[in-house]
Amino acid sequence: MANLSFILGVIGNVISILLFASPIKTFWGVIKKKSTGDYKGEPYITTLLSTSLWTLYGIINPDGLLVMTVNGAGAILQLIYVILFLVYAPKDAKVKAAKLVCVVNVGVLGTVTAVTLFAVHKNTRLTFVGILCTALTIGMYASPLSAMSTVVKTKSVEYMPFLLSLFLFLNAGVWSAYAVLVKDIYIGVPNAVGLFLGSAQLILYVIYKNKPVSTNPSEAIEEEEEEEEGGSAHPARRGIEMNSSLGNV
Repeated sequence: MANLSFILGVIGNVISILLFASPIKTFWGVIKKKSTGDYKGEPYITTLLSTSLWTLYGIINPDGLLVMTVNGAGAILQLIYVILFLVYAPKDAKVKAAKLVCVVNVGVLGTVTAVTLFAVHKNTRLTFVGILCTALTIGMYASPLSAMSTVVKTKSVEYMPFLLSLFLFLNAGVWSAYAVLVKDIYIGVPNAVGLFLGSAQLILYVIYKNKPVSTNPSEAIEEEEEEEEGGSAHPARRGIEMNSSLGNV
């Protein structure tokens, strides 16, 4: 069982890091254009908080090596994305994002870390951090719901990339199995939710993959031109693309 859980954890690390790395293409475009366009910084800022908390969870968990490594790598990547966003975002968006970073990644993370290490009893630290990680991860796994709603309304999977949905499903499935083997409810619960939502995305893809796009063709062309020129994207597409940052357990 121990060997199987370790193998699953390593597989989970690989899939999660691939998901963490998926926004690299987006930010490479940002660097070339020297602008973030209409992209939002909030998903990367909140994912930085999530990966940082999961890294803390892995550190205080005697069996949390694989959780610590994958989320430590994820936190580093998210930090790079946040820095790039702050560098290339328009002034108003930059100021807003900087304030959010101070509140979320400095204030909240610093407070949770301090409370965990100095105010919470050693025997309950894992429970305290685990509950916070679980709640935050469930909220983030729910972020593609807007994309799923758009698929149903338009009867088109244009804004729900198959490979991304597949990898999110696999990620949640592997970490769910890992959680069962190591008997970790804090990893298991959010990934069970992610597995359910990932399954729903794949089912929608199968149902609507051959359906014609229901939006007006001229609107689709205009949208595509706006994406190429301004770096923006349809809100539903942004929702699921930003959720690619959710590689944490």
